Amino acid sequence: MGISLDQIKSPIADELKAFEVRFKQSMKSQVSLLDTITSYIVKRKGKQIRPIFVLLSAKHLGEINDSTYRGAALVELLHTATLVHDDVVDDSYQRRGFFSVNAIWKNKIAVLVGDFLLAKGLLLSVNNKDFQLLSIVSEAVKQMSEGELLQIEKTRKLNLEESVYFDIITKKTASLIASCCAIGAASIEGVSEAEIEKMRLFGEKVGLAFQIKDDLFDYGNDDIGKPLGIDIKERKLTLPLIYAINKASREERRKVTYIIKNQNTQPDKVKYVLEFVKNSGGIEYAEQKMNEIRDDALRILEEFPNNIASEKLKDLVHFVINRTK
Repeated sequence: MGISLDQIKSPIADELKAFEVRFKQSMKSQVSLLDTITSYIVKRKGKQIRPIFVLLSAKHLGEINDSTYRGAALVELLHTATLVHDDVVDDSYQRRGFFSVNAIWKNKIAVLVGDFLLAKGLLLSVNNKDFQLLSIVSEAVKQMSEGELLQIEKTRKLNLEESVYFDIITKKTASLIASCCAIGAASIEGVSEAEIEKMRLFGEKVGLAFQIKDDLFDYGNDDIGKPLGIDIKERKLTLPLIYAINKASREERRKVTYIIKNQNTQPDKVKYVLEFVKNSGGIEYAEQKMNEIRDDALRILEEFPNNIASEKLKDLVHFVINRTK
């Protein structure tokens, strides 16, 4: 039995509650429609992985303070803005098992809500002169946008290079968790630029492992709320698929790429690709890569003095890798 998220959160349980109050406050508006929508968003919060990374990274290096809370709220505001916009872009009507903002209030309002949250995040930082924190998160949002566009570009061409895959997920997924850890570190007075960079790199490694784990769900049997083969249907390039195609014979490669391009909505064809990846050792290869990256992340933490927060950060790394949904 692995460690639970509640156990990981235990040293920062009070701080998380304080963060929630501040986060809700940071979304306030005098426009009642906006207030209704932001209340709906807050009530449907996920596991709070991002604020946990911010708070534990800060506690690992010093005492959580007002700057830490603002940094965590900034990450959540900007990330929530990108999620609201993502649902519009993807024509997605569900988020975390609930109706998305665009499903209830339509696209125009959803785009404006995303813009409002973005502006709120920027103002929170500027008004408190948290320019370093703003710089860290803005860099992450820029990278996330570039990663999404790079994925669209490479998916169209079905570019199956592993280096391209890692470039995409570093930008699209890992940059956000990297910014959480960097923000936690940067919010502590007296922490050096080198230490902030180390924590950023730690977060990036965890983010890469997180995404590979997400890829593996496409081939697994866990009840995770993600239908099997959904990445293939959406023509997303996952690590198990890239490995399997690159080691296949020319004839097999041609057949599989044809299915992904032209028959990716046919259940029997999607099943064929899933089996092809499993039989080619794609799952084992991705798991091996994920574990190597996990070990890289843990080695970075070993360079810091050990304390309760650093132990919980290590537990959080294992939680991310071993999660079943």
